[in-house]
Amino acid sequence: MRLERLTAAEHEMYARAMELYCQSFPFHEQREGDSQARIMSHEEYQFNLIYDGDEFAGLMLCWETARFIYVEHFCILPALRNRKYGQRALELLKERGKPIILEIDPPVDELSLRRKGFYERLGFQPNGYLHCHPPYHREYAGHDLVVMSCPEPLAEESYEEFNQYLKTVVMGGT
Repeated sequence: MRLERLTAAEHEMYARAMELYCQSFPFHEQREGDSQARIMSHEEYQFNLIYDGDEFAGLMLCWETARFIYVEHFCILPALRNRKYGQRALELLKERGKPIILEIDPPVDELSLRRKGFYERLGFQPNGYLHCHPPYHREYAGHDLVVMSCPEPLAEESYEEFNQYLKTVVMGGT
């Protein structure tokens, strides 16, 4: 398994990757097309295609700083789910030796509880901070999410650093 980073929307796989992205996330959780294309060349942003050999398996869109990796969007092709592709892709990030941060929907229904369990089995832990992800689209409000981190929960100062980074860098220009 490997991650292949794209740095421009002109790449031949970009359209296929964005098709999976749009299928996998509700509209209010998706970047607008112009915003996505604009951040592709950002030094800390990684628009990663997940490959198993030569087979495209999914996406891992993340931001890597000197202190942490934030997984903004992560999805596996529906036909390949439940085959450990997600687990193996996250293991690639763990090898970088930095704390990994991601957000999930509050665990209130079967799907969100299963997603939380998936991440917990991989060593992620929920953080108790009240967290509202800023909106990607002006016509929407932010949405409450649960912050999870690996290998351990975030100290308050680390959460604040992440949240400030989210608001100013990740969401800058959306």
